[in-house]
Amino acid sequence: MQGEGLALGQRHIFLRFPACNLNCAYCDTPRDPYPDFCYWERTPGKRDFELLPNPLTSDQIIAAVNKWDLTLHHAFSLTGGEPLLYADFLTRLIPLLTGTRKGIYLETNGTLPEQLKQIISRVNIIAMDFKLPCSSCLPPLWEKHRQFLRVARQKDVFVKIVVTENTTDAEIKQALKVIKAVKEVAVIIQPVTLPVNRPGVSPARLLAIQELALRELSEVRIIPQVHKWLQQL
Repeated sequence: MQGEGLALGQRHIFLRFPACNLNCAYCDTPRDPYPDFCYWERTPGKRDFELLPNPLTSDQIIAAVNKWDLTLHHAFSLTGGEPLLYADFLTRLIPLLTGTRKGIYLETNGTLPEQLKQIISRVNIIAMDFKLPCSSCLPPLWEKHRQFLRVARQKDVFVKIVVTENTTDAEIKQALKVIKAVKEVAVIIQPVTLPVNRPGVSPARLLAIQELALRELSEVRIIPQVHKWLQQL
């Protein structure tokens, strides 16, 4: 089940790619860049995982996903890590991923525009992260995000911004400025999830950030990581 963003609650088939070109402070993904095995859930939601040796081939992936009723699923979710690190592989894999209702849903950190160009024609929905320096503890990525959104705007795209108690109004305003200059898209304000699986930002602060964003954009939603509450991946 998709636990974040505009597709919240939809049934997705998640293909999780290892490794990332960033190192966000709040990252909740295992840091082993190239694990020897991957976990394959035999039955959706039952956590009956099977260990499969990495790397999987396209044929192995297709054989596994075709065991499920794909018509019940909203999309194939390409996630990570950062899936665009594997753009060459995705150009071969994506054409084989058929049968879901909405096709290919790309979850990305929004910093690899050239790689996105390689697969943009094959993607249906893009969930683009926008990394704020105070939240992610990364250097500013404004220009990378701007370049990425210029490519992504030809598709159905929305932006997700993870916020913490350290998130400043100045950074929110800068992010909105970049987004608004490229394309009016929906923005998701996602409070960081604490280890106890509850939001790490007060309701008052979340509403203040949303109010700030709504003065610039027409669609701004507050959506936490629901899958964490349900104890799913």
